[in-house]
Amino acid sequence: LDLMLPGLDGLEVCRRLQSEPATRSIPIVMVTARGEESDVVTGLELGAHDYICKPFRPRELVARVQAAVRHSRAYRPDQQECIVAGDLRIHPGRHEVVAAGRSIRLTASEFKILHFLARRPGWVFTRQQIVDAVRGPDYPVTDRAVDVQILGLRRKLGEHAHLIETVRGVGYRFRE
Repeated sequence: LDLMLPGLDGLEVCRRLQSEPATRSIPIVMVTARGEESDVVTGLELGAHDYICKPFRPRELVARVQAAVRHSRAYRPDQQECIVAGDLRIHPGRHEVVAAGRSIRLTASEFKILHFLARRPGWVFTRQQIVDAVRGPDYPVTDRAVDVQILGLRRKLGEHAHLIETVRGVGYRFRE
């Protein structure tokens, strides 16, 4: 996707693809001239698997698209029963989070992080382990990007934000 598509920009196309269950698993690579940090972060937060700024090298583009396809196949939420923590329910098969009876809309990345942490309550994961589990190994992202995702996730979880704990100097865990 290009951010500057005529009529409907790439961010809106990404948002729409991620909001539909039938298209949610399609890997999205943004290829655009807009390389500001805020553009990159927004694209990734909306669910893009990668973000490439123009000009790019054709072989690198092909490699990144192939990696995005591999990573999207590697992450398949288990079709298991939902994960329950008090009145918070995480249903991986439906890509749905419900807290106290109300649905919480998460980006694809936020959902993957929450699901990853909640599958192993009490376990502490480093930022790099979280990136590797959600985006695949060698995904080019800074540690602070995980912090931004966690911040957004906590904000959306509201009174359930305490379930994601920071372990100083190490990373994050889902409270037991």
